[in-house]
Amino acid sequence: MRELYVAIAAGGTAGHINPALALAEELVSRGHQVTFVGQSHKLEGRLVPEAGYDFVDIRVTGFDRKRPWTMIGALVRIRSAIGALDRHFSQTRIPDVAIGFGAYVELPLLRWCRKHEVPYAIHEQNSVPGLANRTSARDASVVAVALPGACAAFENVIGSNTSLVVTGNPVRRSVVQASRSAGRKSFGVADDQTLLLVFGGSLGARNLNNAIADLKDDLLARKKLAIVHSTGEDLYDEVCASLSLSDEEALRWNVLPYIHNMGEALAAADLAVSRSGASSIAEIAALAVPSVLVPYPLATADHQTTNAKYLVDCGAARLVPDDQLHDPVFRDTLLDLVDHAGVREEMREAVRGLAQDKAASALADQVEVAAHAM
Repeated sequence: MRELYVAIAAGGTAGHINPALALAEELVSRGHQVTFVGQSHKLEGRLVPEAGYDFVDIRVTGFDRKRPWTMIGALVRIRSAIGALDRHFSQTRIPDVAIGFGAYVELPLLRWCRKHEVPYAIHEQNSVPGLANRTSARDASVVAVALPGACAAFENVIGSNTSLVVTGNPVRRSVVQASRSAGRKSFGVADDQTLLLVFGGSLGARNLNNAIADLKDDLLARKKLAIVHSTGEDLYDEVCASLSLSDEEALRWNVLPYIHNMGEALAAADLAVSRSGASSIAEIAALAVPSVLVPYPLATADHQTTNAKYLVDCGAARLVPDDQLHDPVFRDTLLDLVDHAGVREEMREAVRGLAQDKAASALADQVEVAAHAM
């Protein structure tokens, strides 16, 4: 395979950016060159340069479907961003192929590609595709999806020459390659302890935090159980007050506002309780962690429930709806898994069968296929 110059558009949220960075790591390891397109004042403007990749700054905005006139401004900014890409690539190098990871930031790049006959792929992380990816699918050489449930949403919008492929959701090497021993050392968990990891995403999850706090006595009654609990930055003080841990209890219940080394946390864990956003699902699956998943109830088209069923249906997870967190079903489900290592091991084997840890490689294969589509 000759060296490729790959342009990647990803931005807005870590759920879009981290899979793109994972793909970039894989592409560079294969000898390809990568540049990112995004907005410097958004999260990608920090994460991408920190990872050492070239970054092309553009400006775009979405539009409010309840206010159709906002579409005018959005289109003007897309046109301006296409012009900025024209100037950049004419001064550097024309990409051999591009890939978008959803969100409006991908539209200028993919429309530029269409104008200049550069093949492109798109990747959808969620089970319910966003508008940008649905709009871009028809002219894509490859539409790659993280979850099989997303295929149906694309079948009627892709072009006749577009390949629709399930690749999984790429996870960064720092997560995939994290070790159990290093993770346990980092969090002060002994080898003979069972580690329960609780997290609700970067912003936390109040109802999930409260439900776990309600089970404090039940959980701490298991003398070999240790808990690492990420509350979300804004909810940290609230959770600490609710738990009111003694010094002795705090030795086994580590409350944190945010976990920066999530790879180590998952590698160390015997069981996780989490929301079921696309990134959480991907990382849990990549590290083969048995889980209890509590979908965020207000997610668009209830896509977190569909995300969760990807792991539940293969026997790798248990699903508890958010409105049942304070019912006996949550307590019984969680404590049963805490108490039965054999069941957890069966769940680990089930999730390993998904090969989620190989998603970055699978997507890189599709980018290389797309590069030769024209």
